[in-house]
Amino acid sequence: MVRRLVTVAVVAGVLVSAPASSAEARPDYRARITRIPEAIKEKMRGVSWRPGCPVPLRDLRLITLRYWGFDREAHLGRLVVHRDVAWAVVRIFRRIYAVRFPIRRMYLVDRYDAVDRESMRHDNTSAFNCRWRAGQPGVWSQHAYGRAIDIDPVENPYVWSGGFSPPNAGAYVDRSDRRRGMIYRGDEVWAAFRHHRWKWGGTWTDVQDYQHFSRNGR
Repeated sequence: MVRRLVTVAVVAGVLVSAPASSAEARPDYRARITRIPEAIKEKMRGVSWRPGCPVPLRDLRLITLRYWGFDREAHLGRLVVHRDVAWAVVRIFRRIYAVRFPIRRMYLVDRYDAVDRESMRHDNTSAFNCRWRAGQPGVWSQHAYGRAIDIDPVENPYVWSGGFSPPNAGAYVDRSDRRRGMIYRGDEVWAAFRHHRWKWGGTWTDVQDYQHFSRNGR
C-alpha cells in the first residue's frame, strides 16, 4: 500500500513524514522543527553560542530529522539553523534521504565543544556555530547566522593551494575518484540545495569547500 504524505502538528513544532515504497526496507523520512529547548540552550551557551553572536537564540530552531547512514540504516540527527531557513532545510534533507545519500553522523557541534576542526575530523554534518570565517578573523561565518550546513566533511574536504582540512580527508582530495558520500556539481545533493537557492562552496575559485552549502553563497 502506498502511504500518502502526512503532516502532523505537535507542540512547538511540526513533524513531517514522506512516503516510502513498500519495496524499500527503509523507514519514512521524518523531520521535526522546534524552538530550542532550554536544556540544549544551556549546552550551547558559551560553546556554540555566546553574547555578541550575530543572532539571538530565540531566532534559532532545532531540527530533528531522519538521515541515511553509511551503514545503509536510518538514523536520527539534529541540526540548529536560523528560523527563516528551517523549512527549506527540512525539504532539502527529505530529497537527500530519498536518494539514500549517506551521512556519517549528525550531532550538534557542541558535542565537539564547537571546535570546527574536531567536528570535521569526526565527519560530522552540522549547521549553526557562532564562529569566524576560516582564515578571516573578525568576519562572521554563515554558520554563525545558522544559514550554512557542512555535509560529510571527510568525504568533502576544504581544499586550498597549500593543503586541506580535515587532516584525515586526504583520500578525498582527488575529486575524480567518485565514492559514496562525495558531493559533485549536478548531483542530487547539489540539486536539492540549488532548488532552494542555496549555493555550494565546491565552486569557489580561491578555495574549494566541498562540504559547504550556504543561503547567500559565502
